[in-house]
Amino acid sequence: QLVESGGGSVQAGGSLRLSCAASGSRYSSLCMGWFRQAPGKEREGVALLDADGTTTKYADSVKGRFTISKDNAKNTLYLQMDSLKPEDQAMYYCAANSVCLPAVIATVDSVCEYNYSGQGTQVTVS
Repeated sequence: QLVESGGGSVQAGGSLRLSCAASGSRYSSLCMGWFRQAPGKEREGVALLDADGTTTKYADSVKGRFTISKDNAKNTLYLQMDSLKPEDQAMYYCAANSVCLPAVIATVDSVCEYNYSGQGTQVTVS
């Protein structure tokens, strides 16, 4: 189970940190990431992280502004979002894949097809 938190409303240029609490004993072996979806638009991969945290991928639109990380001791994934823009406004979803092979982390949009996802947390930027 994945439960997101940390969304909210912020002015352009502001910051938010999203958290994703995961349950289960296999957390440390999962590929994990974030995707977002705005009304009327397709899902967009935002960032992903492999199981040991050595490989990250970001959408071009968020590179240099967003940072993905995880704390295995807390079974929690994070997305630090800085310099937010109105175009970042969307529902943000945490996702995880039970198999963490190279194909699963080939592109950031791979995260949109992961096995598991949460209910989402809304990010509003004005």
